[in-house]
Amino acid sequence: MGIPTEPGLPFIGNLHEGIIKPLWIVFDNIYKNCGGSKLCGRYEGFRPVLVIGDPDILRDVFVKDFHHFLGRRFFESQDGDVMNDMLMNKIGDEWKILRSILSPTFSSGKMKKMFHLVCDKADLLVSSCLKDAAEDHSIDIKDKTGRFTMDTIASCAFGIECNSLTQEKPEFAQKADQFFSMPLMKGLQILLAFMFPKVANAIGIKVFASEMEFFSEVANMTIKSREAGQKRGDFLDLMLEARAEDSDSNKGKKVLDNKTIVAQSAMFLVAGYDTSASNLAFACLLLAKNPKEQQHLREELLELVKQEGELTYQGVMEAKYLDACIQETLRLYPPAVFGERMCTKPYKVSGTEVVLRPGDLVEFPIWSIHRDPRYWPQPDKFRPDRFMPENKANIKPFTHLPFGAGPRNCIAMRFALMEVKVALAKLVLAAELAVAAGHEEITIDRASFMIRPKKGSKLLLKPLSPMP
Repeated sequence: MGIPTEPGLPFIGNLHEGIIKPLWIVFDNIYKNCGGSKLCGRYEGFRPVLVIGDPDILRDVFVKDFHHFLGRRFFESQDGDVMNDMLMNKIGDEWKILRSILSPTFSSGKMKKMFHLVCDKADLLVSSCLKDAAEDHSIDIKDKTGRFTMDTIASCAFGIECNSLTQEKPEFAQKADQFFSMPLMKGLQILLAFMFPKVANAIGIKVFASEMEFFSEVANMTIKSREAGQKRGDFLDLMLEARAEDSDSNKGKKVLDNKTIVAQSAMFLVAGYDTSASNLAFACLLLAKNPKEQQHLREELLELVKQEGELTYQGVMEAKYLDACIQETLRLYPPAVFGERMCTKPYKVSGTEVVLRPGDLVEFPIWSIHRDPRYWPQPDKFRPDRFMPENKANIKPFTHLPFGAGPRNCIAMRFALMEVKVALAKLVLAAELAVAAGHEEITIDRASFMIRPKKGSKLLLKPLSPMP
């Protein structure tokens, strides 16, 4: 098709690279050396995959011609497997209906009702961090933020108190952590599942089996307690209420059966854990390395508290510099290295002779676009001012993609931002953040398919005087 293609190996194509090298390096090499900043190809076994780094073409894929890209990668299902029932893996009408059912869960009204729960967990995070910093002189910031996000999601979505911040070895956070790690054996299983999905399915390979079974069991137990009469008006209740409605509007098809509800519950617990935990941890590390920006943020937050008497939902969500710090953190360290869409009907790529067929995959290298100097001056520098209102017009559309874009963007984006903003605000108001000796450089965990800080990234916390 005339597309420059990354050199690969016979039979496996380029699949091996994600096992021997971190994925952000794999995609960055494609972006810089193989034409991925515009269009290039790579192979998963014998399957060609189109890699798009051009923002104008991405606009077409995400928005203008979205109806050609309604799908995501589909995996072979096994008994008890819930991966393909998750919203992020649904396609076509099933995705549209499920998305419309779940979207009201993340409205601003719902977020306001959850705000006090997030604040409670953020207060526990602050007290836990200060306690450990006083005893051990430093804290493992990724460990702390992971415990916080797991407690927050479990409480807000399911009314579960998993007490990760108070337990020495929290089971919930450890299971979610295992999901995102990629030791050699898991990498080989993923390679087999990608190359020969039917074979992998036949011999019973389940890449994320133990983690998903754990969270599915938790969801099942919680569903049973709700069916027995307990109601909280949360994420789970909304799905159960939708399931109880007449399915005539969906042409008689039962969209929200029990398995689908369990799948969304497991997805929310697992996917919401690491992405927000890493974003919060990276934000703390970047502010610790940039004390002027940290003080600027603290002054904004102090002014908010002075005006309102406390941190409020409206104040936190409208705080301009707080948002800018989070968005710049997401630019530098987006949780997802790349995103993808699946073509669902024939499509000619604008300005080219490339024609995609139904079932073809399109990938976009988020990390590389976020650090391209054509779009971001001083791309490796932490500069929150890029995202201040007066500068946002300088950002080229579709070059900032931490939550994806278009109708298939992250459904829980508003909740994730609220969660991280509240926690970061409370930490910065309570303590001065500084890097610990030997931890001056931010290090990415190489044994993960997500962008996350390396375990053991240490911070120092100096308590500040209580606010008057």
